[in-house]
Amino acid sequence: MRRSEETEFRKRGGTVLRAGQTTSILTAGAATAVLAALTPTTAFAAQEPLEGFGRQQLRWERCAEDQPPSLECTTVKVPLDYGDPHGRSIGIAVSRMKAGSAAKRRGVLLMNPGGPGGPGLTMPAEMAPLLAAGVRERFDLIGFDPRGVGRSAPVNCALAADEQVLDHPYSAGTFGQDVARARSVADKCWAKAGDLLPHITTRNTARDMDVVRAALGERKISYLGHSYGTYLGAVYTQIFPRRADRFVLDSALDPALVWRGVLRGATEAAELAFTRWTEWTAARDATYGLGATPQAVRAAFWDLVASADRTPIVLEGQPFDGDTIRAQYRAFVQVEAVTPFIVALKAAAAGAAPPAGSSAAVPAVTEAAAEAPDVDNVVSVAWAVLCGEGRSWPRDPEQYRRDAIRDRAARPLAGDFGANVQPCAFWKSAPREAATAVDNGVDALIVQNEWDPQTPLVMAKGMRRALHGSRMVTIAGGEGHGVLVTGRPSCADADVTRYLTTGRLPAKDRTCS
Repeated sequence: MRRSEETEFRKRGGTVLRAGQTTSILTAGAATAVLAALTPTTAFAAQEPLEGFGRQQLRWERCAEDQPPSLECTTVKVPLDYGDPHGRSIGIAVSRMKAGSAAKRRGVLLMNPGGPGGPGLTMPAEMAPLLAAGVRERFDLIGFDPRGVGRSAPVNCALAADEQVLDHPYSAGTFGQDVARARSVADKCWAKAGDLLPHITTRNTARDMDVVRAALGERKISYLGHSYGTYLGAVYTQIFPRRADRFVLDSALDPALVWRGVLRGATEAAELAFTRWTEWTAARDATYGLGATPQAVRAAFWDLVASADRTPIVLEGQPFDGDTIRAQYRAFVQVEAVTPFIVALKAAAAGAAPPAGSSAAVPAVTEAAAEAPDVDNVVSVAWAVLCGEGRSWPRDPEQYRRDAIRDRAARPLAGDFGANVQPCAFWKSAPREAATAVDNGVDALIVQNEWDPQTPLVMAKGMRRALHGSRMVTIAGGEGHGVLVTGRPSCADADVTRYLTTGRLPAKDRTCS
């Protein structure tokens, strides 16, 4: 097992030693002995620099008038820079809904909605109705705005509307504009928040979670994370393995792909979903009229894209060129929802009225940026994390051009979207810490839709390999980004409830429908 970083800032001889200096890190056996000696109310040794953060007194009050009275909020102070814990501190906004039964209470269940950049303060109120009564009895539901987000030292780069879009199609004619936009995002972020950006990382958010744990007086935390939140949870298990209790990861990404590989990997999944859509639609040609074979459906779609490239298709007042149509690539996982949209586009291109039952509405895909009240904040934090801890970003714009052309050829639907130039090419500083290599045996339960447009099944399998002690439940035929967080009943619900209430994982990975 890797050495725990639970004591990565122990003070020896008046010097704070950082992770990577072996004299400052306890062996697994020594860490166990120290943890056993700690009181439940501190969970930091008396001489540790973080000990004061674990003893802070929390003042709870109602979060907001438009939230349930049972949702309480407080602020937990954490170091801005964990390498200098006695320096500047920031406040992390934390919320709580208390467990339903004092007698059955096990502890706290921290939650993260995804992102990076998604605000999580209201998540306990949103998730409470979706969790089984037995879970609600046993856990205080804990939400928080991660550092840089919402009410936790927010980062805002004042981005223009087109700068708030995370992926753009590649075109030789617009590549210069793409480069200028990426550079502009990086310049704006560093001008607005250069003092915060180096510290907005997943590892630091995981450290914040551990300070929250200590401030709440808990020896361990349980956790429910969605999308990016699965990576955050996995990073916590890597840094603090002995403080992780029951971890549920909903729609997981592959830690080995952080971060450019995550963006490019989503476009690989889009091609698989598109192929499935052509097969599904061909079997229903009598209903949709897009072709009686998958090849015919595919040809009809690309004819539509080519037509829109020549003359944008106006549908209910909105123009769609070929790139705008391709930009809906995530929607193809939802075959019944996306097909009426394509049918309506085809009719509009022909100058005809849309057939009955068709729709101009693009199927909604769950994304933190689309749901958050402050899109600029979400996107700003997203780039802070993606650029601030990923070392796989090329610095040469021409490398992005070559990759976009190559990926578009291999994956015509959206390959260029994931590979095009990004602000990380112009980020002002290299990451202070590498992205965390997740490789441990901590218990966790991964739940995953077979057809997920953002963290596809292959990524969840990567998370499963990284967490050797985990089990994975795959919903065969499941569509969309999110299992538990959507509120739709699934065949994984019983597994989640059993694990959170009893600690029992499935005996082996399983697929259900």
